[in-house]
Amino acid sequence: MMETLTLPPLRAAAGSVRLPGSKSISNRMLLLAALAQGTTEIRDLLDSDDTRVMLAALEKVGVGITALGGNAWRVEGCGGVFPVKDADLFMGNAGTAIRPLTAALALSGGSYRLSGVPRMHERPIGDLVDGLRQIGADLRYEANTGFPPLGIHPATVNLGAPIRLRGDVSSQFLTALLMALPLTGQRAVIEMTTELISKPYIEITLNLMARFGVQVEREGWRRFTIAAGQRYLSPGILHVEGDASSASYFLAAGAIGGGPVRVEGIGKDSIQGDVRFADELEKLGATITWGDKWVEAEAPRGKLKAFDLDLNHIPDAAMTLAVAALFADGPCRLRNIASWRVKETDRIAAMATELRKLGASVEEGADSIAVSPAPTFMSGTAIDTYDDHRMAMCFSLAALGGVTVTINDPRCVNKTFPGYFDAFAEITAPVIAIDGPSASGKGTVAERVAAAMGYHYLDSGSLYRLTALAALRAGVALDDEAGVAALGAGLPATFEGGRILLAGDDVTDAIRTEEISVGASKIAALPAVRGALLARQRAYRRFPGLVADGRDMGSVVFPAAVAKAFLTASAEIRAERRYKQLIAKGMPANMHALLQDLRERDARDAQRSVAPLQQCVDADLVDTTEMDIEAAVAAVMDVVKRQGF
Repeated sequence: MMETLTLPPLRAAAGSVRLPGSKSISNRMLLLAALAQGTTEIRDLLDSDDTRVMLAALEKVGVGITALGGNAWRVEGCGGVFPVKDADLFMGNAGTAIRPLTAALALSGGSYRLSGVPRMHERPIGDLVDGLRQIGADLRYEANTGFPPLGIHPATVNLGAPIRLRGDVSSQFLTALLMALPLTGQRAVIEMTTELISKPYIEITLNLMARFGVQVEREGWRRFTIAAGQRYLSPGILHVEGDASSASYFLAAGAIGGGPVRVEGIGKDSIQGDVRFADELEKLGATITWGDKWVEAEAPRGKLKAFDLDLNHIPDAAMTLAVAALFADGPCRLRNIASWRVKETDRIAAMATELRKLGASVEEGADSIAVSPAPTFMSGTAIDTYDDHRMAMCFSLAALGGVTVTINDPRCVNKTFPGYFDAFAEITAPVIAIDGPSASGKGTVAERVAAAMGYHYLDSGSLYRLTALAALRAGVALDDEAGVAALGAGLPATFEGGRILLAGDDVTDAIRTEEISVGASKIAALPAVRGALLARQRAYRRFPGLVADGRDMGSVVFPAAVAKAFLTASAEIRAERRYKQLIAKGMPANMHALLQDLRERDARDAQRSVAPLQQCVDADLVDTTEMDIEAAVAAVMDVVKRQGF
């Protein structure tokens, strides 16, 4: 049975996302490190299906690969050709792996077989094979001419004449030759016989080759020369940039859903051409702001502007614009995108089919697509993804039209971005924020509201209580800000079936003692502790939505929450509630001491310099002094319903 993911109607997008590593950079770095002399440490490598394919293939041909943890890998370079001379390699549907590996293996003097999933056997590789055969390499098609699977055999190569190569189907063929030809030690010249598409990807290739010590002389985009005698040398430690293609979905979400949405991991100095997607969004009216390591998008006041754009320079990110066209103020056209036809699926045909399901009128051209948005989206649409990660990620944006969208086979995003839907939820999933002082009833109310709506629930106070308990158990003073923050950042906490575990120990009741309650209030006043727990709290935002309770949920953690309630009650009533709660659990309690502690805690929470306890201007006040739990839940549900949920 096919797996599906149903996205609820989404109203807005705001927040920040840390990007995974670039697939294009990750697989290029892995291959260059494997071919280089010396040991290379690659940090922030993308963890995805495509990189796992490359890692497995390199190990199989004799490259030393060591996982260092935290998406870091050590690669022991071969100093030239691969040591294993006979291997059968399964390459999945990873074009960034099979194409450059084909060229490198063809010059390694061994016998190899490369195959993949059925769709890989439909993706062209003939131009690359033709280029390699021109210099004497021995590559043979095992099924259909021009497509994998391939057999590679030992051969003597001669680079006396330029290699003539087409560049209008895929830039990966040129990338593959450029990366492999230094292995021959001979002077190599490549002459393009057609227009070269996706030029920014070649810029990535040339940049990375230079980092490994090999320079390529370029005459425009028609002729490339590699001087004889150059060889790859490890640069030591390398960092992979965030994936600029993946950034496009979040930037588009900001441009469609209000924003601002910030993506971290790429910036104004990125070597990836797909960062130029932000420039295209700006033409549509979005506000774009750049930093060294981040870029941010915010929506225009009205709809996005209709567009007619040549997108040859950003073919992958251009897919995002096809869905963004649904939110434009008129017909849109995407041109010069013929390479879509030979990707993971025929993306022009697939995009046209799925856009029509949402009510758009679509005209499909040989190398273009025209989209006329409908006045309203069709809700309940099921989007087929064609085993194409970018189809799944692009069409998640359609839910920002306020309609339910079901994504078929959502796991196809594992090819490049396994955590995509979690990251998308962190900026789009609806949040109901319930704040208030201790014992105001917010925890019980929030939990019941979450159950009624089918949403996830976050008791943010439990994270502070757990941190306080961890500090006491570790002998860390509660006023040791750095020490407590470090504990909070790496807190081994899990929540299972109503139980709260700390390093596997059930501490559900232990964190509810008065000692821990007071300790939690004290550490919550420490800026470094709040900073350490901020990302952990935001990570609880998931589809279909989240109800979060605490003291700064609406003001700091989720300022863009779709509904906010501030629960309060008199100190005397709150002390009485806490007293009854402790007695019911068989814990000792003193009414006078509880009242005094509550008043001191209220003052401390309200006066702290970072994220003080206060009612947001856009939060509804719910005074529960005279309410039982049912009445308090009903009052908060009224707040939620007034926001249209």
